[in-house]
Parts: sequence; C-alpha cells; structure tokens
Amino acid sequence: MTTSLQRTKSQERRTEKQAYMPRLKSQYLHSWAKELKEELKLSNTHEAPKLEKIVLNVGLGRAKDDKRLLEVAENTLLKISGQKPLQTIAKQSIASFKLREGSKIGLKVTLRDVRMYEFADRFINLVLPRLRDFHGVKSKAFDKQGNYSIGLVDQSVFPELTYEDTASPHGLQVIFAIKAKNQQHARALLEKFGVPFEKENQ
Repeated sequence: MTTSLQRTKSQERRTEKQAYMPRLKSQYLHSWAKELKEELKLSNTHEAPKLEKIVLNVGLGRAKDDKRLLEVAENTLLKISGQKPLQTIAKQSIASFKLREGSKIGLKVTLRDVRMYEFADRFINLVLPRLRDFHGVKSKAFDKQGNYSIGLVDQSVFPELTYEDTASPHGLQVIFAIKAKNQQHARALLEKFGVPFEKENQ
C-alpha cells in the first residue's frame, strides 16, 4: 500500500513539472507568435522570431588571476541563473595582453527553455528597472543575426544577491540569442517580452 502511494505521489510530481510553463513561454506560444506572424507579414508562425537561448558572460580581464573575484563571479552566475557556470579558456597566447594559452579568462552560463524564459522575465521586469538613470536599452545593440546584447557595469541590480555577494563588483553581459530574419524582427520579439527600448531622440 505504501509503495503504491509513493508511486502515485511521484507520478503527480512528474505531471506537475511537465505541466509547468513559464509565463513568457506560455504567452509566446499562445498569442505572441501569432501576433508576430500578422504584424511582420510572415507566411506562418514557424517563421516568427524566437528566443533560442540566453548567454551570461563575465570577462575577468586583468583580474583573471584574482581567485577571490573568480569565486564572486561564479557565485553571481549561479545565484541569478540557477546553473553552475563554465570557465572560458584562452585559445591562444597574446603577449601584449600578458595572456597565455589555457588561461582562465572568464565565466559563462547558457540558459535554454524553462530557465531561459524565467531568467528573461526576471531580468526584464525586475533587473532593468533597477538600473540607475535607466531610460531604456539601446536599440543599436543587435548584431547582424539579430542577437541582442546588454552590458551591466556590476551585479548589484540582481535581487537574488545579498550585500555580501556584491562587495566585489564585476561586469556582466547578457546575450539574447534570437532566431530571426533580421534585426527588426528580433526587436519586435523583445518588445513583446516587454524590453523597454530607449526613444530614438535620447
């Protein structure tokens, strides 16, 4: 009897996990993809721009040999993403930068699906509004493929971090990797997500 109950509870937990869908993903699948198809005059919803992954990067630069800063940056990425970051390694030596091949030069986390949408929701609605003198993100930060990058000067704007976590400040780059035909389509997707772009005259 006990074993049967345990199986039932385990199945219920699995069903709950399968049924859960982040808010932004649900809205994209149920309404935004169709709206983008119409607004961008696409032939079907499969052509609608789509968020594929979010990459978080921390470059250590001159502080690459500072073990304390490396630990702080690892803690930052772990807490704000829920994933253990990977260390990025220099692929070649560059004498002018005193960089040796194989040196640790940064950290990165790649988020997909559930964690990606959850992070995007928190970042857009909680983190961006906390930026000092924030008037919107820059509209010219797209690359040719439509991917969008936002750079932060330090990690203190993330509500997941305590005061102690931010005692050693470091920069952070957030990259939205978007499958889109062009920059305009990628921007249309981010606007659906609620990303506030600065006005052109600012």
